[in-house]
Amino acid sequence: MTKVTIRHVAEEAGVAVKTVSRVVNGEPNVTRDLRDRVERAVEKLGYVPSMAARRMGGSRSYMLVALNDRRNTINNWQSGRGNDWIDQMLHGAMLMCESHGYRMLFELVDAASQDLDRRVVAILSALQPDGLILTPPHSQNEALVQMLLRRNVPVVRMGVPGHGLGVGVHMDDRAAAFEATCHLIDLGHRRIGFIAGSERFAASEARRRGYLDALAQGGLARDESLEAPGDFTFESGLEAASTLLSRDTPPTAILASNDEMALAVLHAAPRFGKTVPGDLSVISFDDTPGIRLSVPALTSIRQPISEMASRAAELLIAASRDGPVEAKDHILPFGLIVRGSTAPPAA
Repeated sequence: MTKVTIRHVAEEAGVAVKTVSRVVNGEPNVTRDLRDRVERAVEKLGYVPSMAARRMGGSRSYMLVALNDRRNTINNWQSGRGNDWIDQMLHGAMLMCESHGYRMLFELVDAASQDLDRRVVAILSALQPDGLILTPPHSQNEALVQMLLRRNVPVVRMGVPGHGLGVGVHMDDRAAAFEATCHLIDLGHRRIGFIAGSERFAASEARRRGYLDALAQGGLARDESLEAPGDFTFESGLEAASTLLSRDTPPTAILASNDEMALAVLHAAPRFGKTVPGDLSVISFDDTPGIRLSVPALTSIRQPISEMASRAAELLIAASRDGPVEAKDHILPFGLIVRGSTAPPAA
């Protein structure tokens, strides 16, 4: 069977190839009569437009690219931990792209690479996307963002504020940590531990500040012995939990900066004779699917990862169609999902 091409549609409709391309791409400046003729020909012949045919109608590539950190992503895959954050990000962006007839590609670039700019420019040259979604820590790299803007590449910075440099799509991590800590204070906890995230990510510091804000508002003095470093991995969570729970006066609650480290706290607690939530309350960050299956299910801050990625893709698609979008922040709401891992402290 002969493959139906854009030229077959043009011949059937009695129009130029570029007219077919404009109709397929939803471009203006096509009369109603021509549009109807092309659409009837497309339906009659069963034509499915190729990416190359769509590009003929203008400068758009109908493609977006998301840049993710190579080292962190591959380490998670190789360790068997998976990448729930990336899964949710792709879910949101891909569905938005699909609804607009776009393609979504996922590229891994080492954020610490000495030739980061060259690698990113190579991706741009090869793929010519209509825009880039930068995820942390790439989205924190202002030098990278400036380089892309100088090249007139539309950029959305996911997970961090834009600060007037490109478009930022994020949640308020500081406010989220504040609300999570206040939840523990309202339950009656006074010794609240905190496990920090990796210093490579700006969200880690924002979450620490939110924790400290809540302590101050609740009239609780900061006790640095109740703070432990982590790097968003299960192993670092185990080490941090062991440090906190081995204190002479251990915390009665722990706020962990992501789900993996919170799950590690659940695993570590029995080694120290602690039950959750009877002796120890635990709150997590991100609310990825796995923590709902833990025992007990974890109380968590829900980060709207899929929604942020969807908004990022929507903004870039709009920019490719209508011109640059305003450089401002789009702050999406988080949620505190209360489950079985938090309760008042034991008497």
